[in-house]
Amino acid sequence: MLKKKSLLRLIDEASGKALANGSLLPIRTGSSYIDDNGLRFVVRILSNLERKDADRLQRAQEKKGNPFLPYEKDLFVADLSPTHIALLNKFNVMERHLLIVTKTFEDQENLLAPADFSALWTCMAEYDAVGFYNGGEAAGASQPHKHLQVVPLPLAEQGPPVPIQPLADEITDTGRITRLRSFGFRHRFVRLELDNSGFPRQPGKQCLALYRTMLSDLGMSVPRENETVRQSEPYCLLITRQWMLLVPRRQEFYGEVSVNSLGFAGCLLVRKPEHLELVKKTGPLALLRAVSIPL
Repeated sequence: MLKKKSLLRLIDEASGKALANGSLLPIRTGSSYIDDNGLRFVVRILSNLERKDADRLQRAQEKKGNPFLPYEKDLFVADLSPTHIALLNKFNVMERHLLIVTKTFEDQENLLAPADFSALWTCMAEYDAVGFYNGGEAAGASQPHKHLQVVPLPLAEQGPPVPIQPLADEITDTGRITRLRSFGFRHRFVRLELDNSGFPRQPGKQCLALYRTMLSDLGMSVPRENETVRQSEPYCLLITRQWMLLVPRRQEFYGEVSVNSLGFAGCLLVRKPEHLELVKKTGPLALLRAVSIPL
């Protein structure tokens, strides 16, 4: 199992080898910034997506619908727990992008369980990062096998480490389920209780309890002890070392712009320059409202 303070080294070692043998295929991006209601959104313009599209087509033709069973050995980083492993994201946009994957098949639309949060915080204890979960296809999930994701901070070269941080900073109470100003759609936000070192107290246990409360507060299905529960609607979940954000979803796309959980952190991805113009014309906050559920 993973030894403390070793994850970054293991990620970098695995990345170096996977880059050298062609198993890791980073997607180049350029960044543009859009200011909206006091927030600076970063929009990454993706390139060389042909490789990713070709890989998906090949897998479909070979009837290998699950890239995690078996996973590519060259993308393996670490055993996190008896139930989860860490893999490199084959088509990473950001460096050190980790996938936290269940060792046996679990459906991506099953609600998160204690083991999921434990594996997530095993990684997030190693370096400052944002963890996220795309609950279902309409929330941006591209694979049906349960997996959380972790990307290191900062998410952009300009602005705060997480672009929506100014909204989060307006909330000072810990443990109180609330909403963010400017998010004109259904969501719930909570600031975590921290210890004297600034790290969340009992993070796995705390986040599971808050996750259950946020789901309940939104009228959604809630996980039960020792029982698998399927989500009642798609949603995005974001977790940092300071706060959690949960957003129910109604659709993945605005036009041709796909939005996953990182979009609600203030980081959007587009495939073409004309998609960037659509985001600018619409406004990032209006775009997020369009793919979410109205208040």
